[in-house]
Amino acid sequence: QVQLVESGGGLVQAGGSLRLSCAASGSIFRINAMTWYRQAPGKQRELVAAITSGSNTNYAESVKGRFTISRDNAKNTVYLQMSSLKPEDTAVYYCNAEAKLRSFSPTRNYWGQGTQVTVSS
Repeated sequence: QVQLVESGGGLVQAGGSLRLSCAASGSIFRINAMTWYRQAPGKQRELVAAITSGSNTNYAESVKGRFTISRDNAKNTVYLQMSSLKPEDTAVYYCNAEAKLRSFSPTRNYWGQGTQVTVSS
């Protein structure tokens, strides 16, 4: 199994910054894409940013230019640097990893437990 543990959430004023981390552990053969999602109260979960094993990135339009996703493959960790935060960024942020446990295993999706980000106006 793969365990994902997020950290770095909290309360910040509008215009401030936070850095989220998500560390994957377990018997991992390879991690492909790692993705940050978020879910605000009463809304569907949405993709925030994704990064491939080769560090190609993709962002939601709403966060382009403000958020930066990166990863450390040696540590199986993905980061989300969030700047110029807005109240509408308030949500629970979830980490997702596409991982294989063995070379012959299928790729599966694994989720973290989520970390709360609250941006006050």
